[in-house]
Amino acid sequence: MIIGVPKEIKNNENRVGMTPAGVAELVKRGHTVYVQQTAGANSGFTDEDYTSVGAKMLPTIEDVYATADMIVKVKEPIAPEYKLIRRGQVVFTYFHFAADRALTEAMIASGGICIAYETVELPDHSLPLLVPMSEVAGRMSVQEGARFLEKPQGGKGKLLGGVPGVRPARVLILGGGIVGCNAAQMAAGMGAEVMITDINLARLRYLSEVLPKNVKTLYSSAHNIRMELPTIDLVIGSVLIPGDKTPHLITRDMLSLMKPGTVLVDVAIDQGGCFETSHPTTHSDPTYIVDGIVHYAVANIPGAVPFTSTMALTNATLPYTVALADKGWQRACKDNPALALGVNVADGKVVYKAVADVFGLPYEQLAL
Repeated sequence: MIIGVPKEIKNNENRVGMTPAGVAELVKRGHTVYVQQTAGANSGFTDEDYTSVGAKMLPTIEDVYATADMIVKVKEPIAPEYKLIRRGQVVFTYFHFAADRALTEAMIASGGICIAYETVELPDHSLPLLVPMSEVAGRMSVQEGARFLEKPQGGKGKLLGGVPGVRPARVLILGGGIVGCNAAQMAAGMGAEVMITDINLARLRYLSEVLPKNVKTLYSSAHNIRMELPTIDLVIGSVLIPGDKTPHLITRDMLSLMKPGTVLVDVAIDQGGCFETSHPTTHSDPTYIVDGIVHYAVANIPGAVPFTSTMALTNATLPYTVALADKGWQRACKDNPALALGVNVADGKVVYKAVADVFGLPYEQLAL
């Protein structure tokens, strides 16, 4: 198979879809890999790193899309890429369709095979291709939240961990999944007082056992959240419903319960956000203020640490990429039901029910 790795063109997206090590594995198996020139530069990989393991370099993104049978990238295609995707071409990346109707309609019109990292799902309901970036985003959410609590950034002027004799900041984490758990570990490690919520009591019991003692658990309800907000300094939204739009756990009226300079970090913004007042921001302009509350809603948080993120992502995606290349997408999906759940749009049809339901589009079961 001919695989293409284009350069990411989303604002400040510095990751690349495949490391040289990943390319080497595909070339070893007899596949041809085309990489766009300088695609890996911001992740710390030179063109020579790719050519030395057998990749072929192409000058433009148009060349990569025109040449490849399968595109492997990081973020969803944006408007300039829509017209480059052709019927039957496999695109393997994060899509987050439920948050973007224009993208969904463009991919339906393209006739491409859109396989979303975030909905590849194992029998235990874990999401293996979302986990590594969730780990990065969870840890970075605390790092960024701590930064924007600084007074020059619009925050309250609080040091997250405090100092002896001064109470540390209080952090509320909504959602006890991979993002939430990693955020709690980071916030606790920095010395903050941490509260993590979830609606799954079994998960809360587990988190209570494994997280540090300065992390407390709380059942997630609107009432409980409202009770906590007046004394909270940093809220991290990490709720996920696979493939579906995220519910709003912090509504506009709740902002009045918080003190000015409180920081909201919406890690769920890729799926629509879990704060009613959220809208996507970028690394170049990451925050805005509503009713005195600082909102951070960067849609590609791990893009700020591209070396770590790219290595972690390829570690997770490579076995699936190899299967798709070796067998073709239909056979690979037939052999691996987890990968089949990653197919969201195929041949002009929506084949992932949650996406169809969000936009009221016709749904067809994936036929392999």
